[in-house]
Amino acid sequence: MATIEPTAERKVVLPLPPYTVDDLLKLPDDGNRYELFNGSLLVSPAPTKLHQLAITRLLFILGDAAPSELVALSTVNLRVTDKDFYIPDLVVVPEEAMHTDPLMFSPEEIILAVEVVSPSTKMRDRGLKAAAYAAAGIPGYWRVESEEGPTLYAYELNGDSYDPPTAYKAGEVANLTVPFPVSFDPADLDRPRR
Repeated sequence: MATIEPTAERKVVLPLPPYTVDDLLKLPDDGNRYELFNGSLLVSPAPTKLHQLAITRLLFILGDAAPSELVALSTVNLRVTDKDFYIPDLVVVPEEAMHTDPLMFSPEEIILAVEVVSPSTKMRDRGLKAAAYAAAGIPGYWRVESEEGPTLYAYELNGDSYDPPTAYKAGEVANLTVPFPVSFDPADLDRPRR
């Protein structure tokens, strides 16, 4: 029996924009993050090591503080509409949401979305994602700016937009209530473990 060796190259032909979530699901799993904003394709490279460290540290902080009915997860699929699809760095969802659609979360299931800003995602995380998550009705949005010490910017939903964020700088304890009471120093997100 003859076999064909797999090739490293996989060609995917997408239709003309605007793109949909169904189009996105045809893209290869190549380490990039593919997201959609109003049908436009957004591509980000795989996160850096320090980006991953901040996500992991924050995942542990939130996981330790979360009540049993809430779960903190990293890198999930968030389908807002057929043309709006995001991959937040971290989310908090109700435990019961773990047993709905196995591939994607809906905005109604997200209590908190978190983005750790990277050089390639600065504009998206600071503007586009904050506006998109607010429009989707997500109660809390945290933005971690690693290059600022790090600094945590915490947003809370007020109607259909977020109030101006509260900034918590490294060396200062962030005492937060959304999605649940939790306190930590943003410096803990990138310092060596004790």
